[in-house]
Amino acid sequence: MSADKLRIDKWLWYARFFKTRTLAAARANGGHVRLNSDKIAKASATVQIGDVLTFAQAKHIRVIRIDALATRRGPAPEAQALYTDLDPPKRKSETDVPTAPRFEGKGRPTGRDRRMLDLKRGQHLE
Repeated sequence: MSADKLRIDKWLWYARFFKTRTLAAARANGGHVRLNSDKIAKASATVQIGDVLTFAQAKHIRVIRIDALATRRGPAPEAQALYTDLDPPKRKSETDVPTAPRFEGKGRPTGRDRRMLDLKRGQHLE
């Protein structure tokens, strides 16, 4: 294999998308990785600079353009220099923690909500 190409499972492992090379190879062998929009069926498929990879990681679909090929699995900053993330920016609603539900027939009512319910029912304290 020439220096300008690398196996896809090795590259995914070098770039730290998967914790082990076995996991990267299993994902590639399972047909869950696309190389330039074509499904690949083998971990031995070769990648080169400029290729675009699409694969699922956790609950997100990752779209990655390869900027460099590595010769080892280095630290995280070195791994991040190997690719450009082409994912669309996350919307604010996706990154925010949902707020606690207010009492509208769901969840537990707050003290204020209970007082308002009591007033509506005519059970206010005197």
